[in-house]
Amino acid sequence: MSTAHGARARARVEVTAAIKDEARRQLAAEGAAKLSLRAVARELGMVSSALYRYFPSRDDLLTALIIDAYDSLGESAEAAHGAAADSGPLQRWIAVCEAVRGWALAHPHEYALIYGSPVPGYTAPDTTVPAAARVGNLLLGILRDAYRGLGLARPPLPAALRPEAERMAADLAPDLPPETVTALVAAWAQLYGLVGFELFGQFNRVVEDRETFFRHAAGQLAQGVGLVYPQRGPAS
Repeated sequence: MSTAHGARARARVEVTAAIKDEARRQLAAEGAAKLSLRAVARELGMVSSALYRYFPSRDDLLTALIIDAYDSLGESAEAAHGAAADSGPLQRWIAVCEAVRGWALAHPHEYALIYGSPVPGYTAPDTTVPAAARVGNLLLGILRDAYRGLGLARPPLPAALRPEAERMAADLAPDLPPETVTALVAAWAQLYGLVGFELFGQFNRVVEDRETFFRHAAGQLAQGVGLVYPQRGPAS
């Protein structure tokens, strides 16, 4: 790589980072619905046409911010999981859940971008899916390890739900029982509901010791997906 080419590449990385940083400041001040490429360009002292070379549209910038937020959340959850790697599945589950909460409290506006109200006129493309799946894949991995090791209790499954449960299992984790996959999808939604309630103020005047409350709730979610010990063998 030539010196000039390398300098241009570094400059592009730096300008892209500056654009994203300014966009995040706008998210914090105005919300995602009011994000404006022209406003970002103005704050950075750029002409709009120059910014469009980096992000052709507002939606392209939103997509980049969404992927960055999911990746940042995923990295935090993966780091917590790695730190608990020598622990059992229940402890690893709680560690991941607590990492999700910790990241959300530290990045409230980015959390709102990915788990808050949809941005009018914006539809997230498929390119966001791998980053969005990182936390879910961690939780799936924990359940797989438990299923192959200590075992999982199978949550009850109504007969009317079994066809949908089998479809979800085939799509998401064909190596796990449909009962487990169905319970995981519910727990995944409840996890983000707990975090959202705390972050957006619904727990005000209701829950005071929120850290202890959350840890207990995360343990309840673990029980709901079958991480109830002792268990014996994957068929239990």
